Amino acid sequence: MSSEIRTLEPKALWNKFADLNAIPRPSKKEERVIKFMKDFGERLGLETIEDEVGNVIIRKPATKGMEDRKPIVMQSHLDMVHQKNNDTVFDFDTQGIEMYIDGDWVKARGTTLGADNGLGVATIMAILESDAIAHPDLEALFTIDEETGMTGAMGLKGGLLKGEILLNLDTEEDNEIGVGCAGGIDITARGAYNPEPISIEGMKAYKIEVKGLQGGHSGMQIHEGLGNANKIMNRLLYAVIEDIKIAEIDGGSLRNAIPRESVSVVVFRADKEELLLNVLNSLSKTIKKELKTMEPDLEMVFTATDLPKTVMPFEAQEHILKALYAAHNGVYRMSPDIPDLVETSNNIARVVIKDGGIKVGCLTRSSVESSKMDLANALKSTFELAGCDVEFSGSYPGWAPNMDSAILKVMVPIYERLNNGEKPHVAACHAGLECGILGQNYPDMDMISFGPNIKGAHSPDERAQISSAQKYWEFVLEILEHIPQKN
Repeated sequence: MSSEIRTLEPKALWNKFADLNAIPRPSKKEERVIKFMKDFGERLGLETIEDEVGNVIIRKPATKGMEDRKPIVMQSHLDMVHQKNNDTVFDFDTQGIEMYIDGDWVKARGTTLGADNGLGVATIMAILESDAIAHPDLEALFTIDEETGMTGAMGLKGGLLKGEILLNLDTEEDNEIGVGCAGGIDITARGAYNPEPISIEGMKAYKIEVKGLQGGHSGMQIHEGLGNANKIMNRLLYAVIEDIKIAEIDGGSLRNAIPRESVSVVVFRADKEELLLNVLNSLSKTIKKELKTMEPDLEMVFTATDLPKTVMPFEAQEHILKALYAAHNGVYRMSPDIPDLVETSNNIARVVIKDGGIKVGCLTRSSVESSKMDLANALKSTFELAGCDVEFSGSYPGWAPNMDSAILKVMVPIYERLNNGEKPHVAACHAGLECGILGQNYPDMDMISFGPNIKGAHSPDERAQISSAQKYWEFVLEILEHIPQKN
């Protein structure tokens, strides 16, 4: 699979990406990729260290003639989001990603590709390995667990890095130069109920499936109007709330991925079957019409299934369905200061109801701390009114834009020169980059973020554009050659 990828230009970049994608690297399970990266640095004879939390730092001296330039840090994260289609047989813990070329795109077969942030990692590896690429003193920082908590960036101690400029390679639009990002907080609501046994006589059960949604990045794509499987499922169940008893719900997967699928099992009186199906089919047509532009493959399927042993009491069912209906999902506020920037949003990422337990997981993002906590408290209040206990965790700060950045002033004219006068899009993004966290312990470090075109990150539709990678690679080499001199 990787052989055709290795023929792409620039070969140095794509070969390192193929090497990396052969290594399983789920968040929280980065042992193998940490060893892979340490072995890589040591094989090159470069100073290589692993810090207390598992971040890997590789240091390479400046090339000849670049000793007078400011030292830099090039940074990307080692872990990747693991998502696959329901009908894809794949074990992320043991298998490497199966890649292929489709026109101008590199894709994976039924899974996420790992271009987020594997192309950034591969870029740095190619530069570390090269004897021909000019660069100043370089520290390569490979962080862990960016996708599920940013614990690598949080655990990186101050004073360990010596660089004055940080190049973060985790942006997904090749015409964008990132100067700021959103912070985030995980919100988890938990509840309990006493399961009720059901009488089998005169009862039927249906499995309700919401599937075929695109999914995607819960920060970068939250404004696109994509369907959220958890909200769609809740809308269906709410429409028949008086006539059903819920046995279970299982929707969504990762906190930072817009939910693509949800499945529930409901019980009802057999004489209500025709009425229920009429309501559900009618509503499903309405929802598909609403989402037809963004979600043409959306399906809502209702099929008879075996009766479960227990269901939720009606009161508990009513409380949680109403809370999920009221809970905000999507854009909460646009930035009043930066055009077209989502300031604050929420993703209702995970809903699990089964065997007496309720768990709802959300990821709230904002570039303004007070707005982040305002929405977090609104969600907390909503679920507490439904009788749930609500926990805040994993809070991380945003990255405040610095339009006076010295490296920004270097990169903008380089971009324009390489692209026939086209101006780059200098912007903050609604994703959770590690720059905000790293800036806490390195407040004087000049930071910037950029990268190649990557579409559909955090979903099995993830793809990396080949022509964009070539454009990005040339940009990287020019930036390294023009790092400012030391003061």
